[in-house]
Amino acid sequence: MAVKFRDYYEVLGVPRTATTEEIKRAYRKLARKHHPDLQPPAQRAKASERFQEINEAHEVLSDPEKRAKYDALGADWKSGMDFAQEPPSGESAAGASGQAEWGDFGPFSEFFNSLFGRPEGPGGRGGRGGRGGIRFTVPGNDVEAELPLTLEELLRSGRRRITLDGGRTLDVEIPAGAREGTVLRLSGQGRPGEGGAPPGDLYLRVRSVPHPRYRMNGDDIEMELPLWPWQALLGSEVRIDTPEGPVSLKVPPGTQSERRLRLRGRGLPRKDGTRGDLYARAAIRIPEKPSAAEREAYEKLKKAASAPADRPAEG
Repeated sequence: MAVKFRDYYEVLGVPRTATTEEIKRAYRKLARKHHPDLQPPAQRAKASERFQEINEAHEVLSDPEKRAKYDALGADWKSGMDFAQEPPSGESAAGASGQAEWGDFGPFSEFFNSLFGRPEGPGGRGGRGGRGGIRFTVPGNDVEAELPLTLEELLRSGRRRITLDGGRTLDVEIPAGAREGTVLRLSGQGRPGEGGAPPGDLYLRVRSVPHPRYRMNGDDIEMELPLWPWQALLGSEVRIDTPEGPVSLKVPPGTQSERRLRLRGRGLPRKDGTRGDLYARAAIRIPEKPSAAEREAYEKLKKAASAPADRPAEG
């Protein structure tokens, strides 16, 4: 008998270049939408056919070997090719009774069986559990959540315990190189499936918590470095607090406000084991209430200054 080509990519609404994860997501979305048990009674028969078609497409495209065999049908896959299937044991496809039974093909179509043979078991994987009816299974939905992390947690990486809805706790591995927007996948920690199907996955999107003193900029950390005018003018060695403890920093003579002084390897860890840098941005301060000695020193500095603005105009 002739078996009509079935476009499994079209069934799931994915391109032929779709990844396994994209196929999985499309399948879960469609399977839950068209599950017969979730439809009004009048629409269940039609939903069952659609649900069977979705399951069959996923069965092929989620299996690398079957997908490769299916893709090998050639460049004319879209034109709608027919394939001849030999009746088993010389009988017609209708069987001895003269009427074709849907159950003869388990939960899969004639096209599927013409390519891959009959599934193992009395009703095939994930399908009919006998002639008493069809057993439907639906994988659990994926769950997406936000994972707020402090600067210190991003620096340390390692494990962190989180609490999910319902009080369930999980230990999450924070990888080196995690940044704002990084997505962590926890397999099998999503919503439970139905009918014995596997649960979905949990996707955690990292959100970096703002720090009152430090700012993250890619792999680097930035901070403000308050300096007295004489420290910036004459140069000095200052003690500054970093996220990992105090360190000494040399301020070159003549440092201008907004100049960034770099501490190599004091930034955020990268995936390759290296680290970014820490930048201290100079912010020159003056005494709000200078002492008499300080005022006198500034007066002397004013007289000694040779800025063009202090010179009388020549004419």
